[in-house]
Amino acid sequence: LFREIMSACLALEKPLKVGYLGPEGTFTQAATLKHFGHSVHAQPFGAIGDIFREVEAGACDYGVVPVENSTEGVVNHTLDMFIRSPLLIAGEVTLRIHHHLLTRASDLAAVRRVYSHQQSLAQCRGWLDRYLPNAERIAVSTNADAAKLAASETDAAAVASEAAAELYALQVLAQRIEDEPGNTTRFLVIGPQDAPPSGRDKTSMLLSCRNEAGGLHRLLTPFAEQGISMTRIESRPSRQGVWDYVFFVDVCGHRQSPAVAKALEDLKRAANLCKVLGSYPEAVL
Repeated sequence: LFREIMSACLALEKPLKVGYLGPEGTFTQAATLKHFGHSVHAQPFGAIGDIFREVEAGACDYGVVPVENSTEGVVNHTLDMFIRSPLLIAGEVTLRIHHHLLTRASDLAAVRRVYSHQQSLAQCRGWLDRYLPNAERIAVSTNADAAKLAASETDAAAVASEAAAELYALQVLAQRIEDEPGNTTRFLVIGPQDAPPSGRDKTSMLLSCRNEAGGLHRLLTPFAEQGISMTRIESRPSRQGVWDYVFFVDVCGHRQSPAVAKALEDLKRAANLCKVLGSYPEAVL
């Protein structure tokens, strides 16, 4: 309620323009509305890279991009964009993901093809193996695209959200078909600046070290010395050389807090690269 009130008040001054991974009906759109409220101007884009470019150019105030799923892991393209982008993380959104089987077909026996994003197909693999073992599984760019395709065919189905069913006039043939009932996706809000301390924050950073014995240990030691909890670490190719990697690290605390500030100061001496991607309030489910 308070989020919608704040969203409406901000819109009276100047509506925020927020880019998200479209088209309409995606979970990223739902995450955008959950974080910013329904009074923002939400603009769909076809690719994660397009969202970064639009925010960098100032055409959008913020962008919302998926970064990881509790079942299938990280969205590599989002992480890779941070290597080159000057944008910062201004917030995070977590969304409980429920997948439904949407179709124009009368029953499961009539379904010959199932469209969805490859991560959604993977999140529903067990259910699809059991109930649609002979149906072809076709990966598309978004679940909303899958729903759009299923709406144009009589023997196809889409794994998508309930919002997509309403948007594309499809019936929900089966509800909540995800294999893990706690299936959750995390989204990042990107913008030209990060957020001030809220009292319950995270800091994300990009680190690299020399490829030598104890290199990663030296990177992580400042966190342990300052009593800082690390919530995530992922490695990605740096694209600067063969077998050269960077590490994406999330820790508890704001970069302005004394403990995190001291750890970052020590890291800058120990690391080849220490790029703070932003401090922001922890998401609430």
